[in-house]
Amino acid sequence: MKGKNESIIKRFFFERNPDIVAKELLGKKFIRKICGKILSGIIVETEAYFGENDPASRAYKKKSKLFHKKMSSKAGTLLIYVVHNNYLLNIISHKKNKVGAVLIRAVEPIEGIEIMKKNRGKEKIEDLSSGPGKFTKCFCIDKKFDGIDITKSKNEIYILNTENKNFEIKSSKRIGVKTDLKRNLRFFISGNKFISK
Repeated sequence: MKGKNESIIKRFFFERNPDIVAKELLGKKFIRKICGKILSGIIVETEAYFGENDPASRAYKKKSKLFHKKMSSKAGTLLIYVVHNNYLLNIISHKKNKVGAVLIRAVEPIEGIEIMKKNRGKEKIEDLSSGPGKFTKCFCIDKKFDGIDITKSKNEIYILNTENKNFEIKSSKRIGVKTDLKRNLRFFISGNKFISK
């Protein structure tokens, strides 16, 4: 649960451009409450997605009205969808009247590691949540969490603001994207062994 100097991230944190949110989520603690137990991990890799002008976004040119609507909904809520039989967890993040989300790509496991190993069927800790699909399976996250508000501690998922800033942030192009924007929108903690391979 919450440790000293840790507090739940509030909505205003997510009411900013997705690239800023994606970068500043690094080092924060992701919490998943399940059956009276806590699974937690440090967010180590993210990607930012914008709206209709972002060719890698599901809201691109409003081709999907559903995704455009979801990605313009209340900041601080979850958007979960399936890609290649894997659930991907995104946090709606944007300024007022804008569109955007941040994909959580990888997390460094902290608490509940034995449960995570069972969820993933893996023993090596570096393999548990080092990718967006691995992460959701590791933390037992599926479609039922789509649309929940993670700015409230009563929910099963929320993020804690930590004071750990002792790391270097690097960036790159987004992974698996055919047509990308010119700027780097994937962010990760340099040298961390839990980022996606």
